[in-house]
Amino acid sequence: MPARIEKIVTSGTFNLDGGSWDVDNNVWLLGDDEQALVVDAAHDAEAIAVAANGREIVAIVCTHAHDDHVNAAPALSAKVGAPVLLHPADDPLWRLAHPDTRPSAELTDLDTLRVAGTDVRVLHTPGHAPGAICLHVPELGVVFTGDTLFNGGPGATGRSYSDFPTIVHSIRERLLTLPPETVVHTGHGDDTTIGAEAPHLEEWIARGH
Repeated sequence: MPARIEKIVTSGTFNLDGGSWDVDNNVWLLGDDEQALVVDAAHDAEAIAVAANGREIVAIVCTHAHDDHVNAAPALSAKVGAPVLLHPADDPLWRLAHPDTRPSAELTDLDTLRVAGTDVRVLHTPGHAPGAICLHVPELGVVFTGDTLFNGGPGATGRSYSDFPTIVHSIRERLLTLPPETVVHTGHGDDTTIGAEAPHLEEWIARGH
């Protein structure tokens, strides 16, 4: 049986540059009855562990290190015995969230993770954060984009460690080149597809966000 995808929504705050915002985060589990990979341990380690339901967690992958995406990662790691994986370019953001702990290992562009017999390809997509990554699962026709691409456009680039031209380049070169039917599972809000978003690239560039 191919791997399946599950989503839970957790709630908390996002804190950066002296501001704090209430947010709902999508936490994704990719796997089968025996194994799962967690994408973004946000806010509630206990709720994520319950969703894992005793399965082996092969890794906790951080799409980036904004605190709303990683604030539950160390607690979940301790609870389920899974490594926390992060691109090293996001180390400054991780340290803001967790000054006394470190990720278990580094993610690099084009790494391949494997869960439940399914390959998961790491795409480095900086812009929203310098170490932002997306996870492409060709066998399932999906990509987990964190805060790089949403239903309606790019992730925000108005705060520290972000850059709009960089996120546009990442989206154009790494995401819009995927098959148009690829389903986009985002870090917040509703799903979309590559084909639904691709025609709007020039609009996003013109509006600047």
